Amino acid sequence: MFSMSSRRAICALAAVVLILCSGLFGLACNAQDVNVSDAVRSHLDAGEFGLAADVATTANTLQQRDELTRLIVAAQVASGMFRASLGSASSIESESERAAAFNDLMQSPLGGTASRGGAALADFDTLITLIESTVSPDSWDTVGGPGAVEPFPTGVFVDASGLVKRVSIDAAMKGSLAATREKAKSRSEPTDIRSPSALRKVSLTKLECELQSTWASGHKPDASVMNLAGLRRISHVFVYPESRDIVIAGPAGDWTSDVEGRSISTADGSPILQIEDFVIALRNAYRDGGRFGCAITPTRDNLASVQGYLAESAKISLKPHQRDRWLKGLRERLGRQDISVFGIDPRTRTAQVLVEADYRMKLVGMGLEPGTLGVTSYLDSIEVTDGGSPPPMSVLRWWFTLNYDSVLATESADAFTIAGPGAKVLSENELLTERGERIHTGESDALNSQFAQSFTKHFEALARKYTIYAELRNVFDVALVAAILKSQDLPSQIGWEMAHLLDDSRFRIRLGAVPKTVETVMNHRIINRKHIVVGVSGGVSVDTGSLLKQQPIRRDTYGQLQGDRLASTPPNTSVWWWD
Repeated sequence: MFSMSSRRAICALAAVVLILCSGLFGLACNAQDVNVSDAVRSHLDAGEFGLAADVATTANTLQQRDELTRLIVAAQVASGMFRASLGSASSIESESERAAAFNDLMQSPLGGTASRGGAALADFDTLITLIESTVSPDSWDTVGGPGAVEPFPTGVFVDASGLVKRVSIDAAMKGSLAATREKAKSRSEPTDIRSPSALRKVSLTKLECELQSTWASGHKPDASVMNLAGLRRISHVFVYPESRDIVIAGPAGDWTSDVEGRSISTADGSPILQIEDFVIALRNAYRDGGRFGCAITPTRDNLASVQGYLAESAKISLKPHQRDRWLKGLRERLGRQDISVFGIDPRTRTAQVLVEADYRMKLVGMGLEPGTLGVTSYLDSIEVTDGGSPPPMSVLRWWFTLNYDSVLATESADAFTIAGPGAKVLSENELLTERGERIHTGESDALNSQFAQSFTKHFEALARKYTIYAELRNVFDVALVAAILKSQDLPSQIGWEMAHLLDDSRFRIRLGAVPKTVETVMNHRIINRKHIVVGVSGGVSVDTGSLLKQQPIRRDTYGQLQGDRLASTPPNTSVWWWD
């Protein structure tokens, strides 16, 4: 029996087994006696991919290092080490070179062809997969656990006479092996993506590399990626030019699925940020300037029919037993309202969030769905004195929009923090002509404004009661982050082209049915034996570009933000999230 305290120990044991059973062959190479390029090629000829990667990092220029890394990727694929090649391709810093490497991987058959040297027999991928599937399957980093398996460099070589010997570990070799050991050690430190965190960090640049690797391997992103490492909100954006990282950060933790299939926090039931929402917002920011939303509006013909019906009904006195039939006739004439989505694909999850949040907000406003303490529906707020008249017939318009108190930045604009509830409701009274035309007044009466203001004031309580409002806020969060990236030109500061995230053919958004129509939200109330009938329209309006112009990013004068940035420095590894 062997005592294996970490995946590093398992990997070392696996390497020994492979060396003894497979008889690995290679050529010893002293990196100090030859140039970097020749040293990398010599290690590749020997099947020493880990050593080749270490030597490649000593290249004088970024271009040369990336070119050498592409050679390593090709050699790994040819040796049947497809899984390892994905990791190597992810380490290429130039986006164009990395994209080309992943394109090559997409065209390569899994497993590759045998190359000279013993590495062709060293099937690390198969061995690692076997270990991960049989030894504590829930503990490996591929499923969010703390352990990691890495291929280990070969340990023998053949001399000119064909005699197999142990490799002599000289100073240069010791340095390479020590570096490899430290890499494995740093990756095996205990981490748990499902543990609670007050400020979890996600590197967008490294996350894109993770997505590229997954795409090239023909797999779909796992739950940790789709749920953005369990983030519940985004409170910070950090920029690290020295490591070419753009990092978003916020509270995070474990998640599960609710009855409607939403990813929610196991701690408080709040929805988890979705990478698809972020990618959609990012593409919209760079293609359409950050403008998107939805509208739910009654048709002109239906409104005209309602006007005629009301005018005809006013000629006779309505008796109590006729009330239900009259309301039924009114509802039939109102019919369904049209749904339109602009700026984003209406088939996306993001569009569905906008539409559902808007529709359910109107149900609360009409008293058809309960609000929270302090939120009174429009109908319930109407008061008519004896002999007085109810409010005139009009179309109420309520819509969601962004609501952030401020965006602060450091003096050097390498850290940003976002504050505010995220969403608010605005209102307007629209006049209705006999022909069913809606005339925008640009004004909102006191009762109409009262509901919008109360909904905004108690938005946090409503978001806790109805998950859809918190999901809408999450969409607003990622839209604002995308606007910050674009307005401050952050990607270009670190040479990030976003080639994978902005390419529709590479990161594919899941699509569903297009929402087209919905039953009209209307309700009535009888006060002093008079019918008060109210219908409502509106939507969701996102315009992050205008928001940042109206509320320019302000400088943080306290120094706290710079301290947060320093405390969030990315680790010197390829991991895309950390606490």
